[in-house]
Order: sequence, then C-alpha cells, then structure tokens
Amino acid sequence: MKSNSSESKKTLTPEMEFSEKLTFRDYLIATEQKANQPLPIWRLIAPLLLQVGLIMAVPGQALYTDVAGKSVILQSLPVNRNDLLRSYSLTLNYNISRLQTLRRLPGWREWVNRNTLRNRQISPGSTLYLILQERFSGNQGVPTAWRPIRVSSDRPTSLSNNQVALKGNYQDGFINYGLDNYYIPDEQRQRINNELQSQPTRNGRVSGIIVQLKVDPQGNAVPVSLWIRDNRSRGGYRNYRF
Repeated sequence: MKSNSSESKKTLTPEMEFSEKLTFRDYLIATEQKANQPLPIWRLIAPLLLQVGLIMAVPGQALYTDVAGKSVILQSLPVNRNDLLRSYSLTLNYNISRLQTLRRLPGWREWVNRNTLRNRQISPGSTLYLILQERFSGNQGVPTAWRPIRVSSDRPTSLSNNQVALKGNYQDGFINYGLDNYYIPDEQRQRINNELQSQPTRNGRVSGIIVQLKVDPQGNAVPVSLWIRDNRSRGGYRNYRF
C-alpha cells in the first residue's frame, strides 16, 4: 500500500502538485491584490488619444482640403425658396448629382459596368470621380460654374491645371458629393432668407445659387462661400463665406 501511494505522488506533475496546495482563499487573495494594482499609464492614455483622434479627424480633413484644395465653382439647381432654408441649414441640389446628367458624359458606361450588381442595380456606395473643367468667366463679379467633362471609377492621376476630380458616392439613385447641406450662422440666416424671399420666382422656384468649393487632390470637397442673387446690390449678387 505504501509503495502504491509513493508511486502516485511521484507521477504528479509540478502543476498538479501546486493546484492541490492552492486553496480557494488563496485565489481570492491573489485576485484582490491584482485588482488593487494601479493600471499602467498607457491603458489610461490610449483610449483618450483614440477619442481625440476620432473627434479631430473630420475638422482635420476639412482643414487640409481648405489649405491644399483647388477653388472650384458649382451652380445649384433652381429650388423652392420656401424649402431652401430650414432651421440653420441650407439645402441645395445640383445637376451633377443626377444620373441623367452623368450618363451623357464619357466614362459613364464603363463606370456602370464596373459597379453594377447581378440584379442589374448599381451597388450602393460605389465611388465615382467627376472631372470638372474651369470655364472662362466674362463676369468680373461672379465666377462661372465649372463644366463636367467625364466620369471615372478610379481617381485620375494626371489632370491639367484647369481640371479637378470631385469624389462622390452612389446613394438612392443619386451621386452624393457631400455638398447638399450647409450650416448657416444665425447672423447670416435672416439676411439670406430675406434675399430669397425678395427674388422673382419661376414656377415657384428661385434661380440657382453659386457655390465656391475647395477640392483636394483626393477629390474631397468643402464649401468656402456662396453667391445669392441680390437685386439691391451693384453686382447683382451678394457673397457669404462659411
């Protein structure tokens, strides 16, 4: 009997022998000691840095686009003046957002073939680059809107100095460039609203608003200013900066 017990003890591994000696009370004491240990400083700083990075990502991108971007002019479609300015935002629509406008441009068929699903529907979120070209403006006061000349699935790497590639994404039958809604400061809101209400309408709509953008080399755009027709001003338009 003694030989059997001694043999069983010899076959125990160090881990098994340690587990036999460790009590539940020892486990509780070790757990409490570990919980009371201060966290490493990096575990406190890392989440904070991540949150700050996420908060600063959008303003940082907008600042980069404003500094490195090229100035581009667009003109919005005529809109119902009663629906144009709601709360503190200005909502605009553009011809270049409509598929019936883009399908006339070179590169459209290739873009559709590349981004169409098996059900013959365009994949939501498909990226499109619209190449815009500057047009000479005879009006010294208000610039002329740039002209769309072609579309591409890939960002063009070589464009002339009077061209840019504006990045957009397909959403619900339109191309969204992120240029539809603009925050209007309170001190400008009432003046803009008064000018819109004083404009003549055609079929209940006022003439399009001219928007100045900055487009960076990656195709991202941020609004810089806009021109609204003002019959009381000498140039016929009043400029508002964002």
